[in-house]
Amino acid sequence: MSKKSSTVMGLWKDWRLHAIVLVIVLITEAIGQFSITVGPGVILLLPMLYALIIGLVLFFTPLVKEEQSKNAEPIIVLGVALLLAKIGVIIGPSLPEVIAAGPALLLQELGNLGTILFALPIAIWLGLKREAVGMTHSIGREPNVGLIMDKFGVNSPEGRGVMAMYIFGTVFGAVFLGLISGLLATITPLNPLSFAMASGVGSGSMMAAASGSLVAAFPDLETQIVAFAGASNLLSLSTGLWVSLFIGLPLTEKIYRVMTRSRSSK
Repeated sequence: MSKKSSTVMGLWKDWRLHAIVLVIVLITEAIGQFSITVGPGVILLLPMLYALIIGLVLFFTPLVKEEQSKNAEPIIVLGVALLLAKIGVIIGPSLPEVIAAGPALLLQELGNLGTILFALPIAIWLGLKREAVGMTHSIGREPNVGLIMDKFGVNSPEGRGVMAMYIFGTVFGAVFLGLISGLLATITPLNPLSFAMASGVGSGSMMAAASGSLVAAFPDLETQIVAFAGASNLLSLSTGLWVSLFIGLPLTEKIYRVMTRSRSSK
């Protein structure tokens, strides 16, 4: 039996892992969602956040051994594949809505390329290597995780980088967007609907936190805010993977090579 086949068999036979995951899911779903109002912002606490924290704590207990940690790695790829399939199902029926959204929404995905221009130089300056490519080529949500896993592999430096950003975004992304969107919308002269468009970064939890903050600050615009945020998020899900594939990742690779070459020549 090949090493890959034995790994798959070990995964399905690891009842301890499946039992732990099931218990974590039941606990987090029972806790449910909480929202905390902080000034103009709204902090959303979602079950995914609880699951990450509980899983991290259990890793340092006798309940989770090294065997469970290794067997859990393939589940990440499987979970991403299911999420990508779900995204594909969503995109098809929503194409008329996407087309009717207008050029502003269609071009908003290019704003996510700012992570490359701002974050990549900082990551290289901090001494990060190929992990920086996975961390900064996008905001690191499910389609981007799938892209990096498919191109570089789970255990690659790029894979570790994108997973680090995925976890960081899950834990802190919703909190950050929930606070910053309401704060900026109330202290700047920009139209609140522009912030609703900006909240659709391709993450349901981040979009919900950002749009919830905007609705709390501008309750009269609730319908428009939800509509713009939903359309923006749908576009990020449908076009974000292609932007990352054909623009984001090649641009990140190019800038990384240029900057690391210039540093090594000094």
